[in-house]
Amino acid sequence: MFAFVYNAVTEVHGRTFGVWTLLTCTLCFLCAFNLENRPLYMATFLSFIYALGHFLTEYLIYQTMALANLSTVGFFAGTSIVWMLLQWNSHAKSDGSQAVKQS
Repeated sequence: MFAFVYNAVTEVHGRTFGVWTLLTCTLCFLCAFNLENRPLYMATFLSFIYALGHFLTEYLIYQTMALANLSTVGFFAGTSIVWMLLQWNSHAKSDGSQAVKQS
């Protein structure tokens, strides 16, 4: 059988989580400056859905996460999901086709 070194696995997971966090921050940063970009907005929205789903799975199914950690992730991901849903069509680029009324 194979023997795994606990510290090596933990370090790999730590680095993976670090890269995932950097990728998520980059995606949020790009979305914040390009709110009219619908595919980018959707990708950012889905990243919060996936993150919340992942951590809920870790807590409910695998039981590898504490409730305190889940509540922190749930707060940030949940707030972001709700906020992005509320703002869904607020940042659509207007094409200027509406005529301005002149008096």
